[in-house]
Amino acid sequence: MSLREAIRAALSSLAANKTRALLTMLGVIIGVAAVLIVVAIGEGLKADTLERIRSLGTNLVMVFPGGGGRGAAGRPGRLTEDDYEALAQGVRDISAIAPVVQTSGTAKYRNLTHDTQVVGTNAQWARAMAFEIAEGRFLKNADERSRARVAVIGTEVMNELFYGRALLGEYIRINGVPFEVVGILEEKGGGWGNPDDQIVIPITTARQRLVGNANLSRIYMSASSEKTVPAVIESVTSILRRLHRVTEVNEDFRIRDQSEFLTTMSETTGQMTLFVSGIALVSLLVGGVGIMNIMLVSVAERTREIGIRKAVGARGRDILAQFLIESVMLSVIGGVIGIAIGFCVSGVLGDSIGWDTVVPTWSVVISFLFAAAVGVFFGYYPARKAAMLDPIECLRYE
Repeated sequence: MSLREAIRAALSSLAANKTRALLTMLGVIIGVAAVLIVVAIGEGLKADTLERIRSLGTNLVMVFPGGGGRGAAGRPGRLTEDDYEALAQGVRDISAIAPVVQTSGTAKYRNLTHDTQVVGTNAQWARAMAFEIAEGRFLKNADERSRARVAVIGTEVMNELFYGRALLGEYIRINGVPFEVVGILEEKGGGWGNPDDQIVIPITTARQRLVGNANLSRIYMSASSEKTVPAVIESVTSILRRLHRVTEVNEDFRIRDQSEFLTTMSETTGQMTLFVSGIALVSLLVGGVGIMNIMLVSVAERTREIGIRKAVGARGRDILAQFLIESVMLSVIGGVIGIAIGFCVSGVLGDSIGWDTVVPTWSVVISFLFAAAVGVFFGYYPARKAAMLDPIECLRYE
């Protein structure tokens, strides 16, 4: 029997039992579709998260208080104005540096209130954080010197207090202190540490009116280019170790850059996607068991047909090929249907959850090949059992 004849015979057998064939393929369909949907959501989430991180600037270097050395986990630390001055004067290859004192606060406009983050900083913060101003202006050096009660708000705050209108010149109260809104930050998109849900005020005003003479919460700086980020980190480390009189093993500060976040997020989301995809592949194995079960039933139902085929000259390998191809066809057709469903459902889910889902080519190829492998693996035993049947016993079978 030629391969073409074996495929034709397999398709004829499947067509004669459409309902049973569809139910048999259901496990494979669900398995393949589930794998593609999970991968699409995971890859879409990863792309969306990485894009949000990149939107904060790939040159951003952040300094935080607290132990960062190998032997200093949890070591308390602090950042002071002297640290900021030393970094501003001693670190080369930076285009902006901004000290930050940060606190939570309640913003109020008329009868509307909104809990948000209040950032006290200087005029270089927007450049360091790669923020543009959508409306109005950002902080000026004069605002810091005069301790002006002016505020630049994120779009989330604008939506909550002003119903989405850029009401420049209006006064809001932050923890009871009035501030004039002079600018609106561009929208970055929500997510971890939502950059749109914050109010930026002069650092001198924050210390005088809101937080007292507090130490710095962090220091942001923007390297002149991505290539200079490692040199900037090395320079910052050297200066702070000297000022704080610490070594690598007992550092009381931490330095982070965007490449670290990008790598961490990429690895984390990738591992989660693979883990959940592995769980989804279990349904493919369940579908394979269903295929084996139905193929064994098919062998029992067609025992007399097998005997007739052998009586007229069919060899054992011809019977093996016929049933094995039928099993593989069940898996492959189920895989194709599952791929189509996976594409459709992932697109609909992407629209509903608000980010683009991505179905990578590798996930389609792996799902298809795994489905075909399931057909071969679980179909071989029934096919071999059919091939080993004795033709005389088959002809006697009722």
